[in-house]
Amino acid sequence: MFFQDEKDAVRSLDLLYRRVETEILKREATPAMRLLNDLLNLHDGFNDEGWLKECKKRMVDTFPREDPFSILVPAGFDIDKHQGPLRPPLEGDDLLLRVDFVREVDALLQEVRYEQSEVENEQGLDPESVATRLKQQEKQRTIRLVLALLDLAVNLKW
Repeated sequence: MFFQDEKDAVRSLDLLYRRVETEILKREATPAMRLLNDLLNLHDGFNDEGWLKECKKRMVDTFPREDPFSILVPAGFDIDKHQGPLRPPLEGDDLLLRVDFVREVDALLQEVRYEQSEVENEQGLDPESVATRLKQQEKQRTIRLVLALLDLAVNLKW
């Protein structure tokens, strides 16, 4: 009985350690990688269309507008009265441009694809080979989701 309690305690500590490690990594991540993580976490595994709609909404809310009118006439400027700020607010550290998101996600995909090409396909039916294949399938699924997000960001319309 005591041995089982020790195993449970070790598992709990391991989970706690992983959660703390994940939080630290999240805080150290760039704004683009944090957004990518948030968007991937929105996916429920089933409704791709609904997920993409929610992702588009989040991207529109996150990225500053890029149309010429919003660049020439900043937010808060009343064009009829000719009153308001003439310059856009100073960019904060968390401001994420769409182009930066696309560039960073594309670089991540290139890195992951390179790593994937180096992994040889396991064909055996032993537990280790099956586990490796399942991990590869999960990575491929995630890569497809990231590709969909990259395409959405590239073709985003406000």
